[in-house]
Amino acid sequence: MSDAAGRTEPLTFSRLAPLYTAQALATGATTVSTVLSSLIMSGLGHEGLAGLPATLISAAAALSAGFFGAWMLRAGRRTGLSAAFVLGAVGAVVGFVGARAGLLPIFLLGAALVGAAQGGYQQARYAVAESVPDAHRGTALGTLMLMSVAGSFLMTGLARPIEALGSALGSTPELAGWLVGAALLGLAALLIQTWQPLRAPVSASQARLSLRAAFAIPGVKSTALALATAQGLMVTLMSLTPLRAHHMGLEHAGVAALISGHILGMFGFGWLTGPALDRYGLRFGYLGGAALLAAAALTAPLHGTAWLAVSMFVLGLGWNLAFVAGSKALTRFPAAQGVTDGLSYVAAGAGTLLGGAVIARFGFPALALTCAFLPGLLLVSAWRVKGQ
Repeated sequence: MSDAAGRTEPLTFSRLAPLYTAQALATGATTVSTVLSSLIMSGLGHEGLAGLPATLISAAAALSAGFFGAWMLRAGRRTGLSAAFVLGAVGAVVGFVGARAGLLPIFLLGAALVGAAQGGYQQARYAVAESVPDAHRGTALGTLMLMSVAGSFLMTGLARPIEALGSALGSTPELAGWLVGAALLGLAALLIQTWQPLRAPVSASQARLSLRAAFAIPGVKSTALALATAQGLMVTLMSLTPLRAHHMGLEHAGVAALISGHILGMFGFGWLTGPALDRYGLRFGYLGGAALLAAAALTAPLHGTAWLAVSMFVLGLGWNLAFVAGSKALTRFPAAQGVTDGLSYVAAGAGTLLGGAVIARFGFPALALTCAFLPGLLLVSAWRVKGQ
């Protein structure tokens, strides 16, 4: 890669604003659509398969992440991100049409298309990180997380209008959210066209590595383990906790507020966690993330909606620390980003599928207790960190 291709400039909000805003819109789209897909499954009479949409989303993201990663390195980040946002908008419309018509396969197809899109547009964090010097990448990623809160909070504030939209369409608020999500992703696709990336495309031979080749790079295995653990645990509990809240009597607005608390934990403290990672290193992120993820799992089955709110917030904050640390580490290995992200989605998909089955057979507390042990895997990643 040429010097020009690898050039970075100081972090300036104005230059990165299109990326930040597009990702905020995508977070808002997720908040009002796929996060609540377990409730749609229940409404369609398939509560035992409540985790299936999230599983399909993660599986599709796993399959597409490597493709999008390689394509972005060859054709440019802007081209790949724009295509991913458009694909997500189409998928959300398909999901809405399928669920409204009561056609489960069509709804699941929409979920899969949205998942494939996520495999692409979630790689915006690498576009942000590679646009600034290494010493400021944690801060840049943290700012990306912080900006995403705006999208989620906007959707929470619009909970009542979305309920009204659902009534006007003769459907539920959860279903209307898919249509709103499509509009947000379409807007993100337009917005990303105004962003000017710094990194030049690379040759086709450098653009993609096989899973085996990626894991042969020193440091990739431990990074992949951290990302997969954080993503798997977070998506599993995030996707299935709304169903528990629904069973506890919470209406749509209450569930939306619960999710917003979770999003606040995920993204709202980027102003703190990003600079902290720049200062204290990756090990700090892995250890802190492990402690918080375990605490989230242990508080989730406690009685009362207040404990659910605490659990969801802590779950988001623990994910933030571990995931941002892993993402920062992975910026050193551009050709391994897609396949490594794919493993994170595999972990999330397996977690939601198995989690739904565990809840149906043993109840939510059994799932939460199981999840409480898994953050220990982050200790392995922390132990493998060297000089970072």
